[in-house]
Amino acid sequence: MVDIIYEKDLRPMKYHVLTGLRQDQAVRAIARWFNVRVQPMRKFLIERLDMSDMENMPARWEVAEAAPETDPLEAALGARRFTRNIPLFTEEEMARALEAARAAGDEGAGKTLLKEVIIG
Repeated sequence: MVDIIYEKDLRPMKYHVLTGLRQDQAVRAIARWFNVRVQPMRKFLIERLDMSDMENMPARWEVAEAAPETDPLEAALGARRFTRNIPLFTEEEMARALEAARAAGDEGAGKTLLKEVIIG
């Protein structure tokens, strides 16, 4: 029974990973990107990412910074950054955000939609 509980509840370990120095810097940068507080961002990351993604998140953030996206709207929403580099959102969630942003004519509508996914 202990093994099953341990395997299912990795939240304390994930939280520990996220509070590491480099991971915390990446979490705060992502939270600023979507204009959300750090604690809801950590909760969302714990729900969405596995341990490997969390440990590699700072390096993946740096890779995304080094290779900016060419489309200005996709860059503003972090379309590749938050689906391929750091898999925060599904392709469908990002496509809906891009569609909302294109319909509204600015990235604000798309970021609001993604922020709603984060906050829940």
